[in-house]
This record gives sequence, structure tokens and C-alpha cells, in this order.
Amino acid sequence: MTSPTQVISPLRQRMMDDMRMRRLAPTTQANYLRVVREFTIFLGRSPDTATVEDLRRYQLHLVDHGVSPVSLNAAITGLKFFFGTTLAQDALMAKMRPIYLPRTLPVILSREEVGRLIAAATNLKHQTALALAYGTGLRASEVTALKVGDIDSERMTLRVEQGKGQKDRYAMLSPILLERLRVWWRVARAQGKMLDGGWLFPGLNPIEPLSTRQLNRAVHAAAEAAGIDKRVSMQTLRHSFATHLLEQKVDIRVIQVMLGHKKLETTALYAQVATDILREVVSPLESLRTE
Repeated sequence: MTSPTQVISPLRQRMMDDMRMRRLAPTTQANYLRVVREFTIFLGRSPDTATVEDLRRYQLHLVDHGVSPVSLNAAITGLKFFFGTTLAQDALMAKMRPIYLPRTLPVILSREEVGRLIAAATNLKHQTALALAYGTGLRASEVTALKVGDIDSERMTLRVEQGKGQKDRYAMLSPILLERLRVWWRVARAQGKMLDGGWLFPGLNPIEPLSTRQLNRAVHAAAEAAGIDKRVSMQTLRHSFATHLLEQKVDIRVIQVMLGHKKLETTALYAQVATDILREVVSPLESLRTE
């Protein structure tokens, strides 16, 4: 987050210590520091001298400059940590108001589209990674963080260490996916791309894992090559996994555990996009008698 020669102010160091004490994810720490830095530039002086009115003006500044609701809420969250935790002055955030985000339905691929997408990936590593993402419902960051030792072929599970929310969990491992992983392992080992106990999907340098950015580029390229005109991302494969399980009559509480969702309401969203279930429902119009 900082270069070795950069002088860190006591205030910045205190915020960094506060985030480290709470074991916030590195990306979260970097985002919070960026938010406070941008606010400091706007303010033109040390952020610990800000007033309630300064913060209110800053939110208006962000709105007037077309900052998206997601980015605006992220800025508010970062500033709330700084003023509430580091400065212990929650009252300064009194006039900062998060923006309501309308809930939109996720993009879902059909099973046929998923098959085309995986087949269109440019190499075996990407094909296997995309197949794993769809076959387990893991997030992109969870896919790239897997190591060879996380595969348990006896229990047919994948160990997910420190997923979202810094929680461990197990993911399902189907026989077809296991065979795909074995093929990839043999090829990667023969090419010297996979180290003993190393990353399941290593990057160009086997010491480093494949990055989520590289994985997202791979899924975008595969979608284009497969002629899929939907907005596809790694998250789309996760959404499709959950929706297809629901259509297979898998209990929604089981799907919740498999996805690592904290709340059942989050998983329940997929009931709105499970079209096979919708088609099975008989409309009350069908029961009307017509003369």
C-alpha cells in the first residue's frame, strides 16, 4: 500500500493500525486509505480537522461529479471507518447519506451456454478454472486462491480457506470436475507449470496464482468466442450454478451453505430467476372455466 521510502503520517499510521487490528482484507484497507486520501485532497487540509458541513459538501461534490452510487457508498463506508474508528467521532458523519441501490436480477446462462462458454476458453487452464467456477459456485477470488492440497478426492470436496468474510468452508467436487482437474494437473506438471503443493491455477510465474483480473479477461474472451451476447463475468457462473441447483430441486438452505452466504435472503434471490421453476407453476388463469 505504501513504498518503503514514503513517509507515513501518524494519523495514516493509526488508521492502518486500526484496520490491521480488525484484520480487514488488504483490498479493503487499500480502498479505505484511497477514500481518505481523496477526501483530504478535496478538503485541502488534514482530514482530522473536517467538520460535519465539510463532509456534507464532499458528498454533494461526488454527486455533482457523476460518481456512481456504488462508488459513493464505498466512499461513505471508508470515511465512516476513519471518523468513527480512528478518530472516534461518529457524529461527524451525521449528514452523510448512503444512496439506495435498486436490486437488479443477475444474468443467468443456460446450461447449453455454460457448456459453450467453457469450451470456448483459449487454453486448458482457463477451461478448467471456468468449469470449476461453475461446478462449485466459488467466487473468482476463491478459485484463484485454491491450492492442489485443497482437493480431497476421497471426500469429494474442495477446501475453501478464508473465503469472503474470512471464513473457511467446503465446496462440492463432482466426479466430472475431479477428472477435469486431474487432466489439468497432469498437463501442468508435465509442462513444469505446477509446483508441489502450489497453486491449482498458477500464473505465468508458478510462484504466483492466476489473478482474478486474468480470470475475468478469460471469461470475457470465452463469452465473445462462444457468441454469447449477455454481460458475462465470473460472477455469472456463480449465479448460474445457484440457479441451476435450485431448478434441480436442491434445498435453498443447502445452496446457501455451498455459496457461503451469511443470510438466506441473499440466496433466495435466485428463486426469481429460476425459470424452470416458474414454468412449473400453474397460473390461476388455467383454472378458470370458460363458456
